[in-house]
Amino acid sequence: MPQYTPRDAHVDTALTNISVAYTQDASNFIADKVFPIVPVQKQSDRYYVYDKGAFFRDEAQLRAPATESAGSGFDIDNTPTYFCSKWALHKDVDDDTAANADAVVDPYRDAAMFVQNQLLIRREKLFASTYMTTGVWGTDETGATNFAQWDDEASSDPMEDIKRARIKVLSQTGYIPNTLVIGYEVYEALKKHPLFVDRIKYTTAESVTLAIIARLLDVDRVLVAQSIMQTSVEGAATKTFGFIHGKSALLVYSAPAPSLMMPTGGYIFSWAGLTGLNNAGIRTKRFRMENLGADRIENEMCLSMKLVAADMGYYFASVVS
Repeated sequence: MPQYTPRDAHVDTALTNISVAYTQDASNFIADKVFPIVPVQKQSDRYYVYDKGAFFRDEAQLRAPATESAGSGFDIDNTPTYFCSKWALHKDVDDDTAANADAVVDPYRDAAMFVQNQLLIRREKLFASTYMTTGVWGTDETGATNFAQWDDEASSDPMEDIKRARIKVLSQTGYIPNTLVIGYEVYEALKKHPLFVDRIKYTTAESVTLAIIARLLDVDRVLVAQSIMQTSVEGAATKTFGFIHGKSALLVYSAPAPSLMMPTGGYIFSWAGLTGLNNAGIRTKRFRMENLGADRIENEMCLSMKLVAADMGYYFASVVS
């Protein structure tokens, strides 16, 4: 006699409390956290750079009675420019899909998250190619060539390496670098490096944290770049993924906020003057595509990442093996 099975007694439906989507946490991305963001009203313009040497000269002279004081001055370079390039991506949500979606699925929310995530990846790649590479900053060093790589626990000394870089930047600019940007694999190496572990083992039971690393390296903050991206082409049988920033470190002085006559390693100009754009340079639009029978979810970002003062930074490549 036929008997019904558990499958017959229950018709599968979408769970309303869970779904699975590989969207990255916003904390993975550091491109908007390192340097000040400067909202601008025009897509392109100029900014001023003061002559550094003039502010560090000693030209004061003794002054005799009834004589003029010694005079001096400084130059301003008004040729540096920025141009906020526009990046955009859209995903269409057709009417059939929207009408047929289960309660747990919100096609418009999912489309917005999808395009936003891709623009964040693009922004992170722009940051990496602009700042986290050799030939950009005042000094470059390469692991296993100029210093022992930090996962070589017996030979390396990250504290001494950062101290050397800090002294170099200070001696060239008068500013102590306050920010260290590291790739995730570098962070993992520092967490278990004997020099860090030994410094805290008698004072606390906790493991080496970012706050501890910052304190031991004498910087205000350590930012870990842990965003990833798919490196294989769409449709590839085997999907490959990798960190966007790689195995590098950047010690740099970053101004607390955009300011007149304040040096900084870099600025990110965002075109806030474009209608509806927020200060971060990103906006999301939803509009009707009647010819497609769909609503379009579109994201745009307009920004320019500029190296402002190369001598404010010290770059370490191939920090770990």
